[in-house]
Amino acid sequence: MPASTPESASSTKPHAPRVAALIGPNSSGKTSLLESLLLATGTLHRKGSVRDHNTVGDAGREARARGMSTELTSAHATYLGEEWHFIDCPGSVDFAQDAREAAMICDVAIVVVDPDPARVMTVAPILKFLDRNRIPHLIFINKTDHAGVRLRSCLDALQAISERPLVMREIPIRDADASDEHITGFVDIVSERAYAYLEGQPSQLTALPSDIKDREHEAREGLLEALADFDDALLEQVLEDQTPVTATIYDNLERDLAQDLIVPVFFGSAEHDRGIIRLLKALRHEAPCSDVCAHRLGVEPDQNQTILQVFKTVHLSHAGRFCFARILSGSLSNGDTLGGHKLSGICTVLGDKHEKIDQALTGAIVGLPRVERLRTGMLIGPDGEMENLWPDPLPPLYETGLKVANPGDDVKLNEALRHLCEQDRALGFGHHQATGQLLLSGQGDIHLQCALAHLAETYHLDISTAPVQTGYQETIRKPASARGRYKKQTGGHGQFGDVAIDIRPLGRGEGFEFSEQIVGGAIPRQYIPAVEKGVRDGLRSGPFGFPVVDIAVTLTDGSFHAVDSSDQAFQMAGRIAISEALKSAGPTLLEPIDTCTVSIPSDFTSKAQRLVSSRRGQILGFIAKEGWQGWDEIEVRIPTSETIDMVTELRSLSQGTGFFTRQYSHMQELGGKQADAVIARSRKTAK
Repeated sequence: MPASTPESASSTKPHAPRVAALIGPNSSGKTSLLESLLLATGTLHRKGSVRDHNTVGDAGREARARGMSTELTSAHATYLGEEWHFIDCPGSVDFAQDAREAAMICDVAIVVVDPDPARVMTVAPILKFLDRNRIPHLIFINKTDHAGVRLRSCLDALQAISERPLVMREIPIRDADASDEHITGFVDIVSERAYAYLEGQPSQLTALPSDIKDREHEAREGLLEALADFDDALLEQVLEDQTPVTATIYDNLERDLAQDLIVPVFFGSAEHDRGIIRLLKALRHEAPCSDVCAHRLGVEPDQNQTILQVFKTVHLSHAGRFCFARILSGSLSNGDTLGGHKLSGICTVLGDKHEKIDQALTGAIVGLPRVERLRTGMLIGPDGEMENLWPDPLPPLYETGLKVANPGDDVKLNEALRHLCEQDRALGFGHHQATGQLLLSGQGDIHLQCALAHLAETYHLDISTAPVQTGYQETIRKPASARGRYKKQTGGHGQFGDVAIDIRPLGRGEGFEFSEQIVGGAIPRQYIPAVEKGVRDGLRSGPFGFPVVDIAVTLTDGSFHAVDSSDQAFQMAGRIAISEALKSAGPTLLEPIDTCTVSIPSDFTSKAQRLVSSRRGQILGFIAKEGWQGWDEIEVRIPTSETIDMVTELRSLSQGTGFFTRQYSHMQELGGKQADAVIARSRKTAK
């Protein structure tokens, strides 16, 4: 059983429903922590385990198959008469979008971390997002039942990446007689009471060990000094060596957390239910009310006006489009119409279980089945959709090509992909502008694998992936001339067209120009557009098999037959002429170049630079990333073909933290072995 801890001095008046999001890196123990919280609140009578694939947080098929959370899970609970909604968020960077959506609507984020200082860097992007959006958060250092855990080292590493001061709320009691100094209990710094862990039972109040009194006093002084930075009255007491009353300390903790000024730090073990009740009571007394979240999202709460924020959309076989929403203002009754949306069958959510309810109050999370027009990020009020402060989705970092086994499934696939992108805003799909290939984009390989598995299982689509085709082009280096003659004689009228053209290169990015210098009626005027059309058709695939760009074509001469000439004949003549001219104009391959901004912790900057150089990238420079202490931004130009899977290697060398943004820059000549390889692949594909 979890440990019991003292109540704070704050008000015991029940709060409206509140939301806590469990956020943190992969394998930090968030799903196990959710199980422990649900057990401690009486929501569960028996805990599941990640190893046995029977947890509330990993109810989905993909999550259980992979042994990791792949989508957020909401769980409704009641603790000491107060309603709570806990959201277990995926820890993998591939599913960071879900974690962001949950964080936006929570009252407090519980950042779950591993005690190993070497893994702390993986928390940096999470803390940056929380601070940037001023989302109150605390840290729970999990897995402290392991031997050799040094909380001070972990805390120092965390402080180095946090913009807010970290405030220890408790210090560990260790078994001094054991060689590995296991943590056997804790001291609450505010109440100055000590508790000993008991296996399978509530923790027990015990005497404060004499050997840690000095350490406890030092930690308490550090707590008071951190709080005094935001309270002049408390600062005066600290400077005069006065001891603040406990109620004042709790009031400061509650206020400063709500304003995202401090980050309280707790520790424990979700697996062994240590520190869970301590965490719950801290949430109960110090987590802000739902009004703080509403104001952060631009809503002024009014009990007479119902406003919902939709933060997740899924498609369920039995409920159609199913939205998760938080009530930021007013209340919601089953069957209400809000902003033109009929909301019937509202329910509470516990993992994959839905329980219908008649009414939900301000602060609650509700499930909304069969809502065809609601989308993630929508803020809905009585008059319909309202202007909101919801952040944009994460930009795509990884792509794969898609092919359907049955050509008749194309329409079905597009509809299924649309549903997928509604469920996960970090997914995207569309046809490549240059190659026409259907692409699915996301945050990484696992992200896309899960999306493809969903397409197969839910929509019964047989889909294969293909390498992403790069939009190579061709151009010419020198002028050339050629003649194209098309003659075909069959029974009756034949076909005849004869044209002469000159071609010359244009500047990069200037596209295509067509002009004519026909004199003396060598080619009737009505056939000249047909010649241009034939030339354009011929430029779709040059000598290397790619579109030809940055070229000027001049029609200089030709001949016609009064009976056999036609638009079709002159189109064919134009295509023959341009095909011949290109061969002698010094054709060269062009590859697309992207401008990328790589964001990386400073410790890994040199490795990231080597990665860019190994992928034929040009480093333009790097600077300290604004607002991200200890991070750099590297500006690079790099071939588009080299960025397709670059995020995988970038994450590998930076403990999963590195990322980049990119945009198309220009086309650049490609020669040598790289060009030969591209051309060989193109010709092999054509065969």
